Amino acid sequence: MTPFGQRMRELRERHGLALKDMATALHISSAYLSALEHGRKGTPSPMLVRQICGYFGIIWDEAEEMERLARMSDPRVVVDTSGLTPKATLVANRLAGRIATLDEAALDRLLEIIGPG
Repeated sequence: MTPFGQRMRELRERHGLALKDMATALHISSAYLSALEHGRKGTPSPMLVRQICGYFGIIWDEAEEMERLARMSDPRVVVDTSGLTPKATLVANRLAGRIATLDEAALDRLLEIIGPG
């Protein structure tokens, strides 16, 4: 699940909405909406993020947060280290190889080190 998918699911569940009803209201397939929630689809388009915000009546800071979460929710991220130091490439490759084995505490430590996005 991506940060955007998690937030969208929280909103949907808080409002007591079935996934298929939300998908129908947004004029998208329930399969696509489910894939977004579960992180099996890439970053949603800015238009879809605005539709979702409108659907839930989200404005201002919360809408900006949804847009930020969407930008940071590509489940197939690529790290381009061309032109960087060999150490940067090593870090990127080690992280790619080990990301699935890191527990929540380790992920929290990494987020502390790299700071806010």
